[in-house]
Amino acid sequence: MSRLRSSRLAFTACALVALSGIADAAPKTTVTIYSSAQPGAIPADMYRPTPQNPYAAQQRIPGSAFVRQELALQFQRGNGNVRISDVAALIDPTTVSFESIDDPKGTRVLEQNFQFDLVSRERLMEKFIDQPIKVAVKVGDRVETKSGVLLSTMGGIMLRDPDGQVTILNDFSGVQLPQLPGGLITRPTLDWRVSSEREGVQNVRVGYETQGITWWADYNALFHPGNDANSGTLDVASWVSILNQSGGSYDEATLKLIAGEVNRAPQPSAPRYPGRAMAVESKAMRDEGFEEKSFFEYHMYTLGRPATIPDKSTKQIEMFPTVRGVPCEKIMMYDAMAANSWWDWNAPMTDQNFGVGSPSNVAVFVRFKNSKENGMGMPLPAGRVRLSQLDNDSKGDGSPEFIGEDVIKHTPKDEHVLLKVGNAFDVIGERKQTAFSVDSDGQRITETIEITLRNHKPEPVKVIVQERMFRWTNWKFVGDAPAHEKLDARTLHFPVTIAKDGEQTIRYTVRYTW
Repeated sequence: MSRLRSSRLAFTACALVALSGIADAAPKTTVTIYSSAQPGAIPADMYRPTPQNPYAAQQRIPGSAFVRQELALQFQRGNGNVRISDVAALIDPTTVSFESIDDPKGTRVLEQNFQFDLVSRERLMEKFIDQPIKVAVKVGDRVETKSGVLLSTMGGIMLRDPDGQVTILNDFSGVQLPQLPGGLITRPTLDWRVSSEREGVQNVRVGYETQGITWWADYNALFHPGNDANSGTLDVASWVSILNQSGGSYDEATLKLIAGEVNRAPQPSAPRYPGRAMAVESKAMRDEGFEEKSFFEYHMYTLGRPATIPDKSTKQIEMFPTVRGVPCEKIMMYDAMAANSWWDWNAPMTDQNFGVGSPSNVAVFVRFKNSKENGMGMPLPAGRVRLSQLDNDSKGDGSPEFIGEDVIKHTPKDEHVLLKVGNAFDVIGERKQTAFSVDSDGQRITETIEITLRNHKPEPVKVIVQERMFRWTNWKFVGDAPAHEKLDARTLHFPVTIAKDGEQTIRYTVRYTW
């Protein structure tokens, strides 16, 4: 026995013997990651440092991965065991597959086991409950050894000596254990009982699904103002972030990412706990990047070079090089009824005061087309888009400054991307109800709305006024209506151009009948 000393505890144990049948050569690994996260980044509290359960946080990471390895294992003729270690700790054992590439007919699996009872100070001590141990205790300038039967390790070491006296030791310098108990391993291990018709090394293919790993896309867009207040261009860059807390590391693996709504069978709920500390690694793309292709009804992004994904880490990889000069338009929209829209198929809304109060905020959007003509035209996975603009006027320092962010859904090529940036400071709106009447016998409501927009900018601006005919399904304008576009049965757009330091008013009367 040898004594392993530390500030609190040292163990004496036999050395671990190498497991029979474990491969020595590095396996060929492919990792395909699926994400079930909402568009946008994973909350940081999933991987902030905490002293909690090392694998508790992984159980709520919104994603999973299918891991496939090709490696060489040593077989014996007849029945025997083969093992691979350093697999993910959050494996779903029901998904494990094993196949001999060299002898698929002559080698078959009789049973398989996933072993995860890992060696640790706590687990090792638990194995010696009700067994005799020796504890080194410092008394003054000397160290004394106390012997007894271990009763508990909760809150210190509790020993019972041969006379039956119980001693609790809160301060000790070492522990001597008689031997290393069986059933403990240093890393999560897959163990197969196999039957083989031939002896020697065979190439095998192993696969499994693991939780605790996910990916998401982040986009950085730099906005360059155009010649007027409603135009500009964007420089768009995209990065993939991979969060791995699966308990396994994947060295020099082929990396594939699946984007799309992949249906999964319902899973039982697992307890949720805070995450634990993790290292952060960032690596930019210098070699082959991601290659995109259609895959079933989804899209697959395959990295053109091997990637190492360490456990308890995040990794950022460039999804595609920065696309510069993407034409875009800046859209201002006044939607006073956004928070008060109401729909009821059973009765009309006859309350005069409903929706009368209105905000003054005019929202600002940036829109561009994801087309090849604009330098893009690739399927864009869902993710968060951060927008910035250079502070490069006569008083600026030329640095990019954050101006807003939004999330996008999975966006195919040739579709428009609409990003809400924020609310305009110098353009405000006001919505008033100037007339209202209800004729219950005639089953009709007549309402007059007046919307005023004021522009305090030194240049003219264009604003879209969005109105919702929310009181009932049947409606029509009374008299002449301002120029408008009908988006659907209840939503209208009124385009308005406001001169610099100017004001513009639109007014309409609508009649609802039932």
